[in-house]
Formats: sequence, C-alpha cells, structure tokens
Amino acid sequence: MNLIISYPNRVALYTILRKETTRFLRIWTQTLLPSAITSTLYFIIFGKLIGSQIQPIHGVSYMQYIVPGLVMQAIMLNAYSNTSSSFFGAKFSRSVEEMLVSSMPDLTIMLGYTAGGALRGILTGCIVLMISMLFTHIHIQSFTIVILMAVLSALLFSLGGLINAIFAKKFDDVSFVPTFILTPLTYLGGIFFSISQLSPFWQKVALLNPILNIVDTFRQGMLGTSDIDVRFGFLLVTVLFLILIGWCMMLLRRGTGLRT
Repeated sequence: MNLIISYPNRVALYTILRKETTRFLRIWTQTLLPSAITSTLYFIIFGKLIGSQIQPIHGVSYMQYIVPGLVMQAIMLNAYSNTSSSFFGAKFSRSVEEMLVSSMPDLTIMLGYTAGGALRGILTGCIVLMISMLFTHIHIQSFTIVILMAVLSALLFSLGGLINAIFAKKFDDVSFVPTFILTPLTYLGGIFFSISQLSPFWQKVALLNPILNIVDTFRQGMLGTSDIDVRFGFLLVTVLFLILIGWCMMLLRRGTGLRT
C-alpha cells in the first residue's frame, strides 16, 4: 500500500497520467475525432437508413439498440490503442529506460499508463453517447451498471494495450491485435445484433466471445435489456482484469521486452 500512498509515488503517478492526458488531448484530431466521425456514420447508415427497416429488438428501436454497443466499442478500442501506442513510443524513444532505472515502482508505471488509456476510452465513449442523442433518445436504466462496466472495460483494455506494447518489437506489432483480433471480435460482439436472432449453435459460439458479454451487460445498464446475466458479465470482466494485472506486473518486473 505504501507503494501507492507515498508522496514521491503519488507525484510519479500524477506525472505519467498528466503526460498521457496531455498527449491525447493535444492530438485530439487523431485520438478523439475519428471515433466521433465513425460513430456518426454508423448512426446514419445502420441506424437511420438500414435500422428504419428493421423491427424493434427486445422492445427498443434498432437505433437505440446499437447505441450501447457503439459507445462500448469506442471505449474499448480507444483505451487499448492509447496505451499500446504510447508505451511502445516510450520504448522506441528509449525514454522508458529512464523510468526503469528510477526509484519509481512498476506498479506506478502500470497504473499511470493504464489510467491514461482508460481516461481516453471513457472520454471517447462520452462523445459517442452525446452524438447518439442527435439521432435517438436514450433513458439510462442503471447508472451504476453503466459507470462500473465502462470503467472496468476501459481499464481492462488499457491493460491489454500495455501488455501488447511490452511485447511489441515494431510499430506493426502494435496494430496487429486491434486490426486482426479486437475489431473482428467487436463486430461479432452483439453491437449490431441480438444473439436471440441466431440459431442455438451460433448462440453458444457467440457466448464464447468476451466482448459480447461486456457489450450486453453495458446494454442492460443503458436500455434495461440483455441476452445474458449481468452478474456473469461483471464476473468475467473482473476475472480478466485481475489476470491482466498480474500478467502485466510480472512482465514489468522481469523487464520483458524492455531491458536489452
């Protein structure tokens, strides 16, 4: 506990968090604007043009149904990409070595970068939610579920981005996971459809996708409708979060991908 509450470590944590926040706000046209534009196109094409011809799902219009998924998609992908790109940039410029040789604990490094990525993810999610208000009305059913799932998911994917950056040896390695793993899982994660529309076999396959459980739990909080038990969604995110914390701390202590 002293690693976190001691004054020098609080200063170090605040410094990393401020650096990360300043970085993505300074280049907001690259970090925040793309998600806003992409989500607007989704709302116009899928929500207005295609969604107007689709029957309501679980008692809500198709436009309303896709809002939670698009918000969560923005949170997850931005939290992941922020940490992976920022920490790998520190590795590439070798500035990460200054942190490693200092008295700064590994826990402080992990918390600083993870919090910075999570903050960008949540901020982008809020922007997407505000844009959705231009197209439909959303009455949030449970602020507790929405806030908890948004924060846990942002932290989870921010940790995933940090681990990706630790292993990455070149810039292509940073974009591999979001492009070939996260994006497909996201599109198959129930953003644009309900698993109740699938055959029994594909429903079981879809449930293996962790992103589906995250999106559906978040949708329960926003719309009051879900295909899964929200308790399972929170349990899954919490277990994955703890696993990634332990894995990340082990990698930092060993200096995997950091010390040559």
